[in-house]
Amino acid sequence: MSGSPLSFKEMCAKFDVTPRTLRYYEYIELLTPQKQGRNRFYGPREEARMTLIMRGRRFGFSLETIRRFLLIYEEEGTDAQLRAWVDIASEQLEELRRQQNELAETIAELERMRDDTAKRIG
Repeated sequence: MSGSPLSFKEMCAKFDVTPRTLRYYEYIELLTPQKQGRNRFYGPREEARMTLIMRGRRFGFSLETIRRFLLIYEEEGTDAQLRAWVDIASEQLEELRRQQNELAETIAELERMRDDTAKRIG
């Protein structure tokens, strides 16, 4: 995390998100930057939250799940958040494995169909 707050543009660049995405995260109250007039500034807290948001999205978590996870920290502290993380990570791993199996079946079926078609045409 940097020492000085990031501007809106710097925050977008640092996390490689569009201005629309960043504004949306503010709109749904995942982020609450400091405002000075029309300018927004993001301190270490917001950078940490954005890191967790981006990581959560990468792992396939919904924004609502990410919101609840962040809220646990604010309401109950680090230990409760870490316990919740283990639970939601376990659930997501199950879902990702299910999707992985479905994808493997789909790939195998497509390969069979392709190979059968290739044999028929020669």
